[in-house]
Amino acid sequence: MVTVTNKAGYEKKYDFAELSVAEPMQRSLARAFAARSRNWNSLRTAHNNWSKLVLFAGFLSGLDSPPEDLNGLTVSMLQSWRDENIGTNNGKAKLGVIRRLLQQDARLAVGPVAEELARRIPRSTPSKQSYGEAERDQVVLTAQRQFRSAWLRISENTRLLDRWRAGDVTEGSREWKMGRILDQLARTGDVPRTRYPRGQYGVTHYVLLGGRAPEKTWGRLFLIPAELTALAVLLTDRFGWNLSQYDRMPVPTTAPSSGERASVTYQVQIEKHRAGQGRWFSTENITDSGADSPGRLITQAREATVHGRALANHLKPGMDLLMVARAYQREKKHTDLDRPAQIWPLTFGVSDRMSKAWARNNGLSGAPFQRTRRTTTTGQGRPLQHTQGTHESVYVLPDKHVQRASRDVFADGASEAREEARASVFGGKVTDKPDPEHQETATVDCEDEESSPWPAPAGGCGADFLLCLACPNAHVHPGHHPRLAHLHQQILSLRSVMDDRMFRERWNAHLLRLEDLREKVGLAAWAAALARVSNTDRTLVRLLLKEDLAP
Repeated sequence: MVTVTNKAGYEKKYDFAELSVAEPMQRSLARAFAARSRNWNSLRTAHNNWSKLVLFAGFLSGLDSPPEDLNGLTVSMLQSWRDENIGTNNGKAKLGVIRRLLQQDARLAVGPVAEELARRIPRSTPSKQSYGEAERDQVVLTAQRQFRSAWLRISENTRLLDRWRAGDVTEGSREWKMGRILDQLARTGDVPRTRYPRGQYGVTHYVLLGGRAPEKTWGRLFLIPAELTALAVLLTDRFGWNLSQYDRMPVPTTAPSSGERASVTYQVQIEKHRAGQGRWFSTENITDSGADSPGRLITQAREATVHGRALANHLKPGMDLLMVARAYQREKKHTDLDRPAQIWPLTFGVSDRMSKAWARNNGLSGAPFQRTRRTTTTGQGRPLQHTQGTHESVYVLPDKHVQRASRDVFADGASEAREEARASVFGGKVTDKPDPEHQETATVDCEDEESSPWPAPAGGCGADFLLCLACPNAHVHPGHHPRLAHLHQQILSLRSVMDDRMFRERWNAHLLRLEDLREKVGLAAWAAALARVSNTDRTLVRLLLKEDLAP
């Protein structure tokens, strides 16, 4: 049994006796799972790992000779598992999860199985793209209309309630009666109701209120769930925040002012779900300096949720989350333990179900948050809540709208970019095994020397063997790894005996290509290959570095 606890203190137990593998394997997988789970702060992460582990156990049990324990795993087993999954995004995710779990076992740290586990898994193809300009306008305008209407409604009723509580309304007047209803609504979350003979409850003052709809009754002081979702869409469009950010987002506080009265700066805590080990929040300073400033939306969000937050704190002292709405119905059972539970009649955050319902009810194609976040992130041109590498590789480079917008730039600089790429990037393909149709060279296997980018005057390829690493016809398989890892090591050693300028001119381009290849092969596999360097490899590398080997 392994117990995972999320940051809210909720627990989930996983029984590894349920896995369809032998008991020693169950125990080993449980130990690996427990080791991985120490840095998890979400039960959703635990469930994601568990579901993929169940599939892996099913795969192992379906083999002709299932292993008794993890040390019985073979390269061919892992290759079969890889072949089953490498073709889809979901499959690549499974490969990554299982690899990280298996690498927790010390018995799989070295050897052929370790090298197989270290093989590079291609990056998943993004399933979501940013919005085009017209699509984004449709989403944002829909959210703006809905939230602004709610904010105006709540602001108007708040002003009346404040006047009633201050005694500034004539007793017995229509406004006074409305103020009394609003006071009860603010304190309880509902307007007065009358019990009818059949046990049902109806709105007592529906004529005075103008109807029985939520906007005419409890919605006078509280956002309804769809309006809270619209607010979240606007916040994501403005700041690029994740949907999960809104589940436990504390109320933004005002930063100390240096005497400035025309503006207010909010300190917003942003949750970092993957930071782990207790470092879950960073702080962003956002200023409201006028109608078009980023902080104006924060001000309006605080105003629209003021009664929900006050009631939540009354029902559960210390509860002060920003994103609160009045729920339609009581939660039968709280099942998503990573999200806050209802405090009836209030609900917190925006669930996936709310996001999808909002899009469907507004005639939009699909839940808006991932695409809105991607649109904001690519439009900003800089990382928001992630690293520069993630910004470029996950958001910018795969995005079709970015690619289309950049085509003219790419075309103008294509020739220069190709030359730079040849100078610093491995130009060929990384493969799993040799192809008997390819020609072996001193560094790679060549697919077609007749189509070389560097043709010889008499035909064939005119490049030296080190330049093979820049050629699109090059193929590198595991048999090349020891020689190339040794070559990389030897070029690095030349730095200490050569002038910097001479080293850059003669060897730097080759070094950069080898380091790019090392990233593609995987650092663990590259390091392991050094243990398999043969005398032949050493001889060829020595000749390459002396430039004594003719192509």
